[in-house]
Amino acid sequence: MIELSKAEFAVLDALWLNYPATASQIIERLSDEKQWHEKTIKTLLGRLVKKGALDFEKDGRQYIYTPCITRADYTLKESQNFIERLFSGRIAPLVSGFAKSEQLSQQDINELKKVIDDWEKQQK
Repeated sequence: MIELSKAEFAVLDALWLNYPATASQIIERLSDEKQWHEKTIKTLLGRLVKKGALDFEKDGRQYIYTPCITRADYTLKESQNFIERLFSGRIAPLVSGFAKSEQLSQQDINELKKVIDDWEKQQK
């Protein structure tokens, strides 16, 4: 899986909102939350292309960018890497840590129960 810096992820995340998109559209999406110069964002777009995270087509003077990976695929792989690094691949210590620190909302608990119930039904 492609490794991304926080800045690269922010650019890719802006593209995932609605693509394909031009550099100008991506810059506009990021302008509310980031105080980055236009040239910085274009540099990050170039890096993402080199890493294989983005593809582009040239349309006149504009580049139109499309992600090569989905947000879901990237999130899953990054989550797996995180759990492997910090918890030896085990999810239970991660969840129990949040539960012990009272950072799980009732909604989180209900969603986790549903995921486990659905998984158990599929295993039968």
